[in-house]
Amino acid sequence: MGRMKPTDQTEEILDIVDENDEVVGQAPRGEATARGLRHRCVFIEVRDARGRLFVHRRTATKLVFPSHYDMFVGGVVGAGESYDEAALREAEEELGVSGLPRPEPLFTFLYTSAEHSWWSAVYQVRCELPVNPQTEEVAWHTFLTDAELEPRLTEWPWVPDGLEAYHRLREFRSR
Repeated sequence: MGRMKPTDQTEEILDIVDENDEVVGQAPRGEATARGLRHRCVFIEVRDARGRLFVHRRTATKLVFPSHYDMFVGGVVGAGESYDEAALREAEEELGVSGLPRPEPLFTFLYTSAEHSWWSAVYQVRCELPVNPQTEEVAWHTFLTDAELEPRLTEWPWVPDGLEAYHRLREFRSR
């Protein structure tokens, strides 16, 4: 299923995109990160059968935002891969499941910080399968209700792009 990731995540080839999300080139992931080249990412909100949100802490070996908490699974979109393909691949890989329903696309936005820039596609999916998160990606995980998550938003160190996606998702749903 999906494409194989190189053993070294810095070697994965990414499409480099412009401010309109048009492909303008390709680069290895490590170079794209080091040079701040704009690429594509997917963010998948995963809820269990009871509607609780999958929350995890990233491993200390992650290339970007190591040991930070995240309320999305996801990652970079590989060269030539669609957002939809990447969303399903990343969700299944990180959750350690197969046969997940296809994540539902919600919206896209351009994430930009001083060091990073990527087009971000936000999805949602319900996972009723038992999860077995990928140990290379996930150091700790749990499912939290929205009420349980809320106080942790100011207590835990969150990945900044995921936090921005979370706030944009809340705004999107309140319309």
